[in-house]
Amino acid sequence: MQQQPNLFSEKKEAANEPLPLRQRATEWVQQGWRPAGTLFAVALALLFAWSVINGHHGLSSWYQQRSQEKQIKHEIEDLQQENARLRNHVERLKTDPDAIEHEAREKLHYAKPGEVIYTLPPDPQSQPPTQPQPPAGR
Repeated sequence: MQQQPNLFSEKKEAANEPLPLRQRATEWVQQGWRPAGTLFAVALALLFAWSVINGHHGLSSWYQQRSQEKQIKHEIEDLQQENARLRNHVERLKTDPDAIEHEAREKLHYAKPGEVIYTLPPDPQSQPPTQPQPPAGR
């Protein structure tokens, strides 16, 4: 029986001979581009993930702005309620003589003829306790 020629025999012989530098570089690039490309893609994905979480417009910044927005909305609601209350008060003062009289008596301490106004000292329980001052000579 006759042996068939081995197709790989040329490669075995060629493997013993050193390849030119250009060919070795080409083979290295062809074999190494996938792992290098994969590594680059993973690094880029990790950088992107970090930027999404911690970046200038990331999730942490978004949560902070969201809580600040809630706080500001609450302040706006409070101010709108106070504004409505003050508008109502001004409207009452414009139209209601009893409201005008009440305001004059409370704020300006006005009295009708023959009335005596007694002003009491403030309630000591409503004031915070004061610390005794040490003598200035020491």
